[in-house]
Amino acid sequence: MNTTHDALIIGSGQAGPFLAVRLAKAGQRVALIEREHLGGTCLNDGCTPTKALVASARVAHMARRAAEFGVNLGGTGGADISVDFAAVMERKNRIVAQSIKGLTSWLQGTAGLELVRGPARFTAPHAVDVNGRTLTAPQVFVNVGGQAVLPDWPGIDTVPVLTNTSIMGLNELPEHLLIAGGSYIGLEFAQMFRRFGARVTVLEVAERLIAREDPEVSAEVRAMLEREGIECLLGVRGAQVARDGGNASDGVRVTFTAQGAAHQVRASHLLAAVGRRPNTRDLGLDLAGVATDARGFITVDDELRTNVPGIWALGDVNGKGAFTHTAYNDFEIVAANLLDGGTRRVSDRIPAYALFTDPPLGRVGMSEAEVRASGRPALVAVMPMTRVGRARERSETQGFMKVLVDAGTERILGATLLGIEADEAVHVLLTAMAGGLSYRSVQHAVHIHPTVSELIPTLLGELRPLLPTPAP
Repeated sequence: MNTTHDALIIGSGQAGPFLAVRLAKAGQRVALIEREHLGGTCLNDGCTPTKALVASARVAHMARRAAEFGVNLGGTGGADISVDFAAVMERKNRIVAQSIKGLTSWLQGTAGLELVRGPARFTAPHAVDVNGRTLTAPQVFVNVGGQAVLPDWPGIDTVPVLTNTSIMGLNELPEHLLIAGGSYIGLEFAQMFRRFGARVTVLEVAERLIAREDPEVSAEVRAMLEREGIECLLGVRGAQVARDGGNASDGVRVTFTAQGAAHQVRASHLLAAVGRRPNTRDLGLDLAGVATDARGFITVDDELRTNVPGIWALGDVNGKGAFTHTAYNDFEIVAANLLDGGTRRVSDRIPAYALFTDPPLGRVGMSEAEVRASGRPALVAVMPMTRVGRARERSETQGFMKVLVDAGTERILGATLLGIEADEAVHVLLTAMAGGLSYRSVQHAVHIHPTVSELIPTLLGELRPLLPTPAP
């Protein structure tokens, strides 16, 4: 059967559903194609379920600290606090199901929008096959996301390996969770599972955790995790993995060197968190003539158009961002330019993201290393979270704030906030950057007391010239 639409959207991650509804409400006939779960990674395996788990993990952590706040829950030092892991996962499942139910109802209730279930594959530039049905449209939008890759370790194909997707299906708490990868996804899982009661070991090939961050951020995050009992082994080389026994239910054994020392780690479970790749291998992009880069990401211009007229790529698959908020912004760019006569571009957005450990890391704009590499005169200010009243009042003083400013224009170049509520407070600086404001506009604003954000004006009042890196 052949069906003609005005627009085909392949994939229902963060960008796809919003674009589908927007186009349908503009009078277009739209087909939204999804091969598995509506909502993509964010609703099913990413943001929604992991943050639900982070919330449960924080409750367990704070319960163990109750005596510090004068609250008696029994036992000594939280020793009697236990976690019902099955109940934790059931709560997560209910939250995910509620979100998917709402999304499904919204899409099915939109006139002019057809949901098509099944794997999509291009057969021509504007023709897609779904389970033997051919759908055509002059506009095609690819929003298929990505998936986890496995570490390139000999023996990795002989052992069970969890990913960010499959770990969501666990019913029992791992005794010892070994995590391959000391970056954003790996560290969130490391902390939450440690707080649930598992022993956790993180292996990272770089010489520090979250190596894209400035060194002091890596050091503070590592110290924060190690204080909770998480083992971090860095500079991992020559890793080899095997079953730790002869039965299918046995755990894994990994041998390697770390910073020159030999190690062998036995664990009940292994989680791969070393990176992600785009879901483009089975899309038939060659039949559509759509170009990809060496890693399989679809190449797009600043307005998210591919090399084939009438085909766009949005979300993780285009390599322009790996976050739900960047995927949603992709939708906004395409919708504005197609329907509102806009000229929005990917290059207009300011890089911003968070690491949702507890406390979280909020990042916006340039790091100190990037500012130094640019060669521009800059100002910098750093403040420990111990100076933040909200942090002291809640006995959560780990971390620091750092902001960088262009010395000539007085515009904010970037900021790193690691501490309580940093993922929220960082938006003060992001908004100022988006508005092109001088840092003095933020400094002179009267912020509400007592909050974390109120210390940002104080931080800006301590700006000093960014001095050259001392010679070794």
